[in-house]
Amino acid sequence: MLTLTKAYIPFRGYYSTPFARWQGTLANENAIKLAAATSKRWLEHNNWTAGMFDYLILGMTVGQPQWFFGAPWAAALMGNDRLPGVTLSQACTTSTTCLYQASVGIETGFFKNVYCLMADRTSNGPHTVWPNPNGPGGEVYSENWMMDHFGFDPHAKNSMIQTAENVAREAGITREQCDALALRRYEQYTGALADDRAFQKRYMFPAEAQVSKKKTILLEADEGVTETTPEGLARLKPVLPDGTHTFAAQTFPADGNVGVIVTGREKAKELSADANIEIQVVSYGYARAKKGFMAMAVVPAVQMAIKNAGINIQDAKAIKTHNPFAANDLYLAQQLNIDVNAFNNYGCSLIFGHPQGPTAGRLIIEGIEEVVMLGGGYMVWGGCAAGDTAASMVLKIN
Repeated sequence: MLTLTKAYIPFRGYYSTPFARWQGTLANENAIKLAAATSKRWLEHNNWTAGMFDYLILGMTVGQPQWFFGAPWAAALMGNDRLPGVTLSQACTTSTTCLYQASVGIETGFFKNVYCLMADRTSNGPHTVWPNPNGPGGEVYSENWMMDHFGFDPHAKNSMIQTAENVAREAGITREQCDALALRRYEQYTGALADDRAFQKRYMFPAEAQVSKKKTILLEADEGVTETTPEGLARLKPVLPDGTHTFAAQTFPADGNVGVIVTGREKAKELSADANIEIQVVSYGYARAKKGFMAMAVVPAVQMAIKNAGINIQDAKAIKTHNPFAANDLYLAQQLNIDVNAFNNYGCSLIFGHPQGPTAGRLIIEGIEEVVMLGGGYMVWGGCAAGDTAASMVLKIN
């Protein structure tokens, strides 16, 4: 099944919360409970209920208390305790995997109306203790889900940032290029803040955080985005000795959630904020690069998705990427012969942070809104994931 023909996303049948830098406002919220509560409020805002769905796909990468119950628990918290579901985890491309699996279900007629709920809390992540009865004195193994995973790939034997430096070195990418792109991506993000955040308000829905037993607050805008200036960039040292990436040229962990409805054409029209706008899921792509070169995988993944869609990259009205490192976009632009400054308008994970599970979902939503504003066309998303993998998706907006 190379090209999808029956899967649609209702216009505005999606939301993203703001993203909060880790250890911020959402740091103490159980990601499943927060995502379910946010979804319930969002559904009520649209005069919908969770009863309209026949399946739920929960996408997460960082364990939470009671994670074992996953999708069925989230569905019950949303108000439908008869709604079945599954929990998926595919590192940084989790959202894309969820949307694709939902789309295949619609394509085959197995599902009718699917809710994809992607959530993560990187803050206060789990610390796992594994028994080791054969160790000295029975000493346990331990694992920090966030820092250990960012710092060491058990196959490639290196850190995430080392994969970016490997690609930068092989592709001839310089510190100056990374700094320039970090500045450009920040400038693009500020476009989403213009006119009292008019662009973000097209899709963003606030998260409600419990700050005390009697007090909650609404997080209505991204939290923890750092202003980027040429002078500030010049003062920063590379993260790795002799590297090309400073902390400004890489993303940061964050917390948040995203919800997206995937359904058939007629149901999408019924649920759409504008029945004249159609959002079709067209194709999917995936790839794995050579060991320790994660950013390279995005190129063949995008090439697969656009080939399956029957288009060229030049046909895309908007391109959005998950870019945990500046080298990701620089390498993609180099290999596909596109202008690195011309995509990721209005924001990207390099700037607003990376909650992992929902990251791609927000980027895809932003891409949809951009293409709608441009009058329609194709939107291409691509991004890397742990294990030197990547995924891509093509949507058509009429």
